[in-house]
Amino acid sequence: MKKKRVIVWFREDLRLHDNEALCDALRISEEVIPVFVFDERVFKGKTKFGLPKTGRHRAKFIIESVEDLRKSLKAVGSNLVVRVGKPEEELLELATAVKSAWVFCNRERTSEEVSVQDKLEEKLWEVGQEVRYSRGKMLYYTADLPFPVTHTPDIFTHFRKEVEKYIQIREPLAAPVKGDFEPWTTRIEEGEIPTLADFGHEEIEEDDRAVLAFKGGETKGMKRLNYYLWESDLITNYKETRNELIGGDYSSKFSVWLAHGCLSPKQIYHELKKYEVQRTKNKSTYWLFFELLWRDFFRLMGKKHGNAIFQKGGTIGDSSNIGEDDHQLLQVWKEGRTGVPFIDANMRELAQTGFMSNRGRQNVASFLVKDLNVNWQMGADYFESVLIDYDPCSNWGNWNYIAGVGSDPRENRYFNILKQAKRYDPQGEYVKLWCPELAELPIEKVHRPDTMTEFEQTNYGCKLGFDYPKAMVSTAKWL
Repeated sequence: MKKKRVIVWFREDLRLHDNEALCDALRISEEVIPVFVFDERVFKGKTKFGLPKTGRHRAKFIIESVEDLRKSLKAVGSNLVVRVGKPEEELLELATAVKSAWVFCNRERTSEEVSVQDKLEEKLWEVGQEVRYSRGKMLYYTADLPFPVTHTPDIFTHFRKEVEKYIQIREPLAAPVKGDFEPWTTRIEEGEIPTLADFGHEEIEEDDRAVLAFKGGETKGMKRLNYYLWESDLITNYKETRNELIGGDYSSKFSVWLAHGCLSPKQIYHELKKYEVQRTKNKSTYWLFFELLWRDFFRLMGKKHGNAIFQKGGTIGDSSNIGEDDHQLLQVWKEGRTGVPFIDANMRELAQTGFMSNRGRQNVASFLVKDLNVNWQMGADYFESVLIDYDPCSNWGNWNYIAGVGSDPRENRYFNILKQAKRYDPQGEYVKLWCPELAELPIEKVHRPDTMTEFEQTNYGCKLGFDYPKAMVSTAKWL
């Protein structure tokens, strides 16, 4: 027998396609009420080290994604109820008012999200309702894996070898269509979608140097997927171009839409398989799948190790070689004023756009942790604040690796910044894009301005300590 009325709580799953909680709710109920709550603790709160918990670029992307979700729901005969506050309180109030039977949602696994789930569950029990959980983030279903979550291999290669050839990835669930939703028989105020100003942010002026003008929502996510595969065939060179630094085509950029559930990993995978059949299959098409595997792996590490991924000693529990909480050094790093151009260019791009290439992320993290000897948690905390594509497990898992506190077969993961700069920005084009004060420097000096003589500084119009910072770490260290 179908339930009269249920609520679907959208979280980091801002899409209609392959949304298990939504599909489950439509299957067992007569009326489905979709809801999104802007959690005031997330959008107005602070991180551990006092930064805005959700920076302006991510806040903008999420607002756009919610707007797109509401539009999509209206197109199939439903709507999206929007509230601002604490989800456990707002959903309880709504569930009580509409006399729903259940609240459906896709389960989250990290501590802050779990705390909200638990509180909501407790409150709903008091009024005779309950939470029904589904899964929505991963490529694989945990039930399909050949091991329980607690026995997930801690080394990625071991995990990959146990799953990629043996476990079938399920088909993505179809998006609902017109006629799947019954009209609501109770009056509900839909609620206004907040603006950036409501969360204390100024409007964002797009920077023409940004890799993309990221726009939130399932519609844009699906458009990007179609462009990267079918319209441009860029996927065929993904492995070769993924470490480039300038422009929208050097990598898929799917991470931004994946992080907020505007794209399903299963949808990407099955579109990729279709592409391999109809167009071509090569190392690059495999490598995109490989990156989706990494995403699943980090999520499983978060499930297996819990809060350890956020703690100083990481998943190995050893904090003996971790640097200091140095706010002054952190600030210089954040602002791109280290005097090491490859680091500064990446950090300025991040601050200005909310995005940075994967190659850049590894380098700036290594520099902060290994060269400046700053506690890695401060860097991870900053990334949490500013990244458009922030995902707790992927962000903190990657920082665990760089800091040497994750389960990694390489004991000392260290990046030679100068070598990396010359390899991935050989002409200095990226550095000059984001550090225009270095625009006149020749190739042999652009990554090593600290070696300029007084005459060269005058000749190239770049006075160290005035036009561009003196190097905090001598580039001679990496020769």
